[in-house]
Amino acid sequence: MNFLTQLGVWNWFILGGLLLAVEVLVPGAFMLWLGLAAIATGIIGFILPLSWQIQIVVFAVLSVISVLIGRKIQPGAQVDSDKPFLNRRHDAFVGRVFTLEEPIVHGNGRIRIDDSTWRVSGPDCPAGTRVRVEKADGATLIVAKAS
Repeated sequence: MNFLTQLGVWNWFILGGLLLAVEVLVPGAFMLWLGLAAIATGIIGFILPLSWQIQIVVFAVLSVISVLIGRKIQPGAQVDSDKPFLNRRHDAFVGRVFTLEEPIVHGNGRIRIDDSTWRVSGPDCPAGTRVRVEKADGATLIVAKAS
């Protein structure tokens, strides 16, 4: 413990370096901001003689500020696309009407959509019945008779 107190503000640079290394190993752009806050705390500690309690408060404040700034400048996860149903084809079928290729027996059947055959679940119906997709549950489309 004595070794850590002898390092003084260098502890903040070490902590900042470790947090940046963790960010490189496990990317997620969160430890980056904490690492930068630790380094900034070390710089402030060099400039101003602060007690360790004040340094911890400075680190906490800088951490919150840097994370908030990081959230503002980091691109969002939602990106508008010209193909919004890419990798979610089943969501594009909701509300559309299709013809049963196989009858629905005991709640299960099949429909053909474009070049694919999809499993459906709904009320028992003979083949050729028009059904409307109500919702998608994984790879199964939940259907009801179309009116």
